[in-house]
Amino acid sequence: MKRFIDDNGNLVELFFDESIEATHCLAIPIYNNKYVFTRHKTRGIEFPGGKVEAGETIIEALKREVFEETGGVVKTVEYLGTYKVHETRPFYKAVYHVELSDIEEKNDYLETKGPILFHSVEEIKETDKSRLLKDDCILYLYRKVNSRECNDE
Repeated sequence: MKRFIDDNGNLVELFFDESIEATHCLAIPIYNNKYVFTRHKTRGIEFPGGKVEAGETIIEALKREVFEETGGVVKTVEYLGTYKVHETRPFYKAVYHVELSDIEEKNDYLETKGPILFHSVEEIKETDKSRLLKDDCILYLYRKVNSRECNDE
């Protein structure tokens, strides 16, 4: 387990146990050797993700959220970790590295403005990043994926 403090001062614990039941999911997607982000209408650029709906598995929620927010069609899924945010109502979020087979153009991306692709988080202007892209726990998992991607080249 690793520990972080988020920008609200909450303790965040990262576990590497896929059996932990998460109520939220986050994808770190890759398509054509680029990371796929979404531009949330109020928060800024971030990785796609959201809540698990009633009757959904975590993987079904992940695929739905990626498609809703980016038009991305998930090809492969790799579990990275699950983190718990200790706030008034603690919650667990499972994070996955996903490879997309396609990105379909859509008329509506719900609360986002659709997909935006970059080679790295570092290419994104600080002022455009959502607070989620500044979160130490998420950046730790992103770096874990990024280091493997760089080693594969």
